[in-house]
Amino acid sequence: MPPERTPMPPGTAPATIPALVRHAARVHGDREALVTETAHGPVRRTFAQLGADVEAAARAAAGAGLRPGDRVAIWAPNSAEWVVAALGLVSAGAVLVPLNTRYRAAEAADILRRSRATALFTVRGFLGNDYPAMLAAEGADLPDLRLTVLLAGEPEGAAVSWADHLAGGASVSADDARKRSEAVRADDVCDIVFTSGTTGRPKGAMSTHGQTLRVFQAWSEVATLRPGDRYLLINPFFHTFGYKAGVLACLLNGATMLPEAVFDAERAARRLARERITVLMGPPTIFSALLALPGRPPHALRLAGTGAADVPVDLVRRIRGELGVPDVFTAYGLSEAAGVATVCPVDADAETVARTTGPALPGTEIRVAGADGGSLPPGETGEILVRGYNVMKGYLDDPDATARAIDADGWLRTGDCGRLDERGYLTVTGRIKDMFVVGGFNAYPAEIESVLVRHPAVADAAVVGVPDARLGEVGAAFLVLHDGAEGKGADATIDDAELTGWLRERLANFKVPRYFHVVDALPRNASGKVVKRELRERA
Repeated sequence: MPPERTPMPPGTAPATIPALVRHAARVHGDREALVTETAHGPVRRTFAQLGADVEAAARAAAGAGLRPGDRVAIWAPNSAEWVVAALGLVSAGAVLVPLNTRYRAAEAADILRRSRATALFTVRGFLGNDYPAMLAAEGADLPDLRLTVLLAGEPEGAAVSWADHLAGGASVSADDARKRSEAVRADDVCDIVFTSGTTGRPKGAMSTHGQTLRVFQAWSEVATLRPGDRYLLINPFFHTFGYKAGVLACLLNGATMLPEAVFDAERAARRLARERITVLMGPPTIFSALLALPGRPPHALRLAGTGAADVPVDLVRRIRGELGVPDVFTAYGLSEAAGVATVCPVDADAETVARTTGPALPGTEIRVAGADGGSLPPGETGEILVRGYNVMKGYLDDPDATARAIDADGWLRTGDCGRLDERGYLTVTGRIKDMFVVGGFNAYPAEIESVLVRHPAVADAAVVGVPDARLGEVGAAFLVLHDGAEGKGADATIDDAELTGWLRERLANFKVPRYFHVVDALPRNASGKVVKRELRERA
């Protein structure tokens, strides 16, 4: 078991990411920092070696002509190269722009263009995708892009291999690289994370070095990440959950990073046992998949983190009981709040972990507001507002959207609905734009969906409001059924009357959907979020 956590005193954490890399190399030197699987077996790097790798990548960035403040995109899956490239870039003063690996060429090109990215670090061959070829076929006009580096795959045309890019760092001295990294300041922007765009065009949320590290130091305290922990990094690095609650949190705490490019339950179970993994985080489906494996090998997991509006209470109990993981927590966050707004204590009871996301991140505030902007009492649903050091610097090149999102008093309007209980613990009930009104009563899809997925036949669910002549709107539910249901995929069936009766025992009548549609899968965007507008059109 890892040693008990010795919290870093407030205010002593490094103020910038390059300072964090140097700090981790100095404090955790010989401790294992990064383990990657290769065809020839695992490759292991200590924190001291990782620090040297990052310095080489920072020198390479400077040698390639990248300037402080340049925006640089990474469009690649989780890997050691992703970690080293990203940390090297921000150590050289660049601003990281992560791209979702599920993006199509037009989506990636739009963000490259709008961020004015001067360089792109990418791969060829991931899940059959050749990202540079996809951009070329798109014929995208990217006037600012002057460098493409291949982290994996053979380069073609003007693209440079990762090895050749690193070799170019020989023209920059270690002293020059150190001066450049020391010139980075806490209030400099370190990354621009584009929102998922479920309700409009994605916007680039800007976070600074100082706030990012302060957020994940506080998050680490609540989540109980410790020196010596071994953390299987399944969450994609293009998301704050993967990069910040993964890579940066490991650097802050002396925990070992073990990246996974693609989740496969059987492979993950073997790696959990072989590498003595102690920390696993991800959506509920990851834990459900592990629980479904017969004959799971023994493991050393002590900490599990998840989050969604529909975490079943039974899943939390099974993670603790059947997987034997004592500490389980949930959290709520968004890109505009540096990834974290609330965190539930790891020792909370199963109902609290599943049905709330805990209180505000230490040192920040959260409230629920009504239509008039006033705070609502516990138990009443309204818009979730966040204030504190986790609130973004603003949206890239969009002062109007920034002003709409952050008011004069510093409160961030999240666009999410929720309610607080008497303890100040938050329950998220959905997006404001997804809410529909049934006969004068507000219905929140996330709340209904969280009940639907507890039905034994339902594997996944999404609810939208549809017009109704008498009530104004009513709910329409789209359901993906378990394999054991009668039929298969869209040919599977469910008894509407039985399901309606089952729901009426658990929900107020106005919340119960009037229509049920069985589908093969729910439409999701590149961030994995359900695209409700497609469902409304289908309904």
